[in-house]
Amino acid sequence: MKKVIPTGIVEYSELIQNNYYFVDKTLMIKDFLDNRKKVTLITRPRRFGKTLNMSMMAEFFDIKKDSKDIFKDTNIMKTEYANSINQYPTIFLTFKDANDTKEKVISYLKEQISDIYDYYELELNSLNMNEANEQRYKIIKREMSDETASLSKMTNALSFLTKMLYHYYDKKVMLFIDEYDTPFIEAHVNDFYEDIHGDLASLLSTVLKDNSYLALAMLTGIQRVAKESIFSKLNNPAICTMADDKYSQYFGFTQDETKQLLEYFGLELNDEVKNLYDGYHIGNSEVYNPWSILNYADNHKLKPYWVNTSANTMIVNAMKDADISFNDEFESLIENGYLETNVNMETSFYEQSETDTLWGLFINAGYLTITDENEYEEYRIEIPNQEVVKEFKSLVASYLRVSSRLLSKLANSLLKENPNEFLKAYQDILLIPSYYDYESENSYHMLFLSLCLYLQGTHEPLSNREMGYGRTDIVLQSKTPRYPSYVFEFKYSKDEKDNLDKLADDAYQQIIREKYDAPLKGRAILIGFGHHLKKVAMKWIVRD
Repeated sequence: MKKVIPTGIVEYSELIQNNYYFVDKTLMIKDFLDNRKKVTLITRPRRFGKTLNMSMMAEFFDIKKDSKDIFKDTNIMKTEYANSINQYPTIFLTFKDANDTKEKVISYLKEQISDIYDYYELELNSLNMNEANEQRYKIIKREMSDETASLSKMTNALSFLTKMLYHYYDKKVMLFIDEYDTPFIEAHVNDFYEDIHGDLASLLSTVLKDNSYLALAMLTGIQRVAKESIFSKLNNPAICTMADDKYSQYFGFTQDETKQLLEYFGLELNDEVKNLYDGYHIGNSEVYNPWSILNYADNHKLKPYWVNTSANTMIVNAMKDADISFNDEFESLIENGYLETNVNMETSFYEQSETDTLWGLFINAGYLTITDENEYEEYRIEIPNQEVVKEFKSLVASYLRVSSRLLSKLANSLLKENPNEFLKAYQDILLIPSYYDYESENSYHMLFLSLCLYLQGTHEPLSNREMGYGRTDIVLQSKTPRYPSYVFEFKYSKDEKDNLDKLADDAYQQIIREKYDAPLKGRAILIGFGHHLKKVAMKWIVRD
C-alpha cells in the first residue's frame, strides 16, 4: 500500500500506525543518550519537525507503553540503545498552542499539566504519600481545575510529579517540553509578559534545576529565554542553536531525504525546488524546510507554504525598537543579499535589545541562515531561499508600515514601464502614515531599497555606489534584456513653496550631468524625484 503524505501529523505513533511516509530521525535518541546532558535546549524555526521529534522521543522512553512495533526496523533499534525502549517514566508536554490572550495561555498550560497528571493518576493514587505530599497534590489538582487561578500555586507542579513518579517506579524521569518559549513569546507580543513570566519561569526552573528525580530533559523552541534563570546555574546544559552541529540533521530534511521523498511521490529534486525550499544551514548540515517539501509533495505545486506568524509579529515589533546600527545593516542586507555581522543566539531580543540579538532572532526563526564565519568571528547571514523572500517582503512592508500590495504594485509598474501607474502607487504609499517622517532624501531610500526584494529575480540593486562621475542614490541594474535598468535620484525640499517639478528635473539633470547611467548596458529609465513631505513630482525619461 502506498504511503500517505504526513502533512500536519505531529504524533509519532499516529504517523507509524497509519501508513504515513516516515523520514527516520530516530538516531536523535542515540545522540541524546550519548551526550548525557542533564538539560538540552534545541532552538529551531516553526514547522521544522520539533513537535514530531519530541513525540518520538517520548514514545521511545515511556515506561507505560509498549513501543517495539512502532520502532521496528528503525535506526535506533540497530544500536546498543535498543534495550532502553520503554524503560523510563516520561513527561511530555507541548506548549505550541499556548497563544492568544493571557487567560487562554494560562488555561492551555494548566490543561497540559492536568493531562499529564491524569495520565499518571493510577500511579499517583497508588502511592502512600505523607501528609505534606498529599496536601501538595490536592493543591495542584485544585489549581488545575480552577479556571480563574493563575500559575502561581502550580510552579512546582512538574517537579512534584517527577518526585512522585520516581517513588512509584524507582526510576528517574525523562522530561520533554516542546515549544517551551511559545508562552513567553505570546506574553511579550500581547503585552502580558510581566503578568506571567515569573510563574512560568519558576514552573520550568524548579523541574530542571537540582532535581535529583530527573534523568534527562530536552526542550525545544525558537530561542533561548536567558534572563529568566531557566537554564542558568544548571550543570553544563547543552544549548543547540542554528549555528551548532549537535542534532543539526534531525530538524529539516537533508538533500538525500528530500530526493527520496519527492521521487516516492513522483517528483524530481531540481533547481526550482532547491531555489524555493533549500538553503537552510544548521551547523554543518544543509537542510530543506520539511513543511514545505511535504506540502509540495502533496499538492505538486511549487509555491510558498511556510508562514511564521508569531515570529513575524515579534520580529516586526523588535525592528521598530532597533537602533540605527540595525537600520544600516538591514539596508545592507536588502541591497547585497547578505550581511557580515555579529550575531547573538544565546538570548532573546526582548531580554537584551541589541542588534546582534535581533539578528539571532532572525536566524533562529528561520528568516535568515548562516552561510559562513569570518576571522573576526562575524557570521555571514543570508535569506535562505525564494520562499523566505516572500515572508521577508511582508517584514519589510511592516517595517515601513506600508501594505505588501502597494509595494508589489509599485514594483510591477516598473516592470510594465508604466510611469503613471508607478507615480500613482508611489503617491498612495506616501499618503500612508509610515515609520519614516519624510524629512530628508534618506527618508525615501529604504522604501525604494525594499523594491530589491520584489525585483530580486530581474534586477540587481546598487545603492550609494560610485557610477560615472559621482555617487548614485539607487540603481536597479537589469539581469535580463527583457527589462530596462532604473536609475533613481531623490531631491527634497523643506519649503512647501518650492516647485517640486523643478526639483524633479534637477534630480534628472544630476543623473545626466554625473553620467550615473554610463555603466549600464541596454535600455535604462532615468527617474528624478522632487519631494516635500508626502508630496512628490517625478520626471521619467527612457534612455535607449
